[in-house]
Amino acid sequence: MNKFQSRSFQKSVMFALNGLRLAFRSQRNFRKHLLIALLTFSIAFFLHVEIIEFCIIIFANTFVLVAEMFNSVIEFVIDAYYKNKWAKLAKLSKDISAGAVLLSAVASVTISFLIFAEKIYKIYYNYI
Repeated sequence: MNKFQSRSFQKSVMFALNGLRLAFRSQRNFRKHLLIALLTFSIAFFLHVEIIEFCIIIFANTFVLVAEMFNSVIEFVIDAYYKNKWAKLAKLSKDISAGAVLLSAVASVTISFLIFAEKIYKIYYNYI
């Protein structure tokens, strides 16, 4: 076993939770995406979405958070490699990883909009 391998499941979980805490404390966009996810979950609860729809919303929002975390890792590694100096390959890599976050966020918004629009439509036309 090398020095980077955890000796227990409990330690592995603690390292993972530390990673989540670090993402929350250090990454402004992670906090924004998390707030949007919580707002989306609240709206889903208020609109009484079906369990499968709620699971899809959870998955879409979690995917955005995971993409944001990978984006942060890529940025940290590139900054360390290039010693925080500008380089064309560093810029391209960071732009592509940021684009992945944007793409996942657009997909998440689209999924939530489609699910919520149907529920709002039904509520609106049941009251008329």
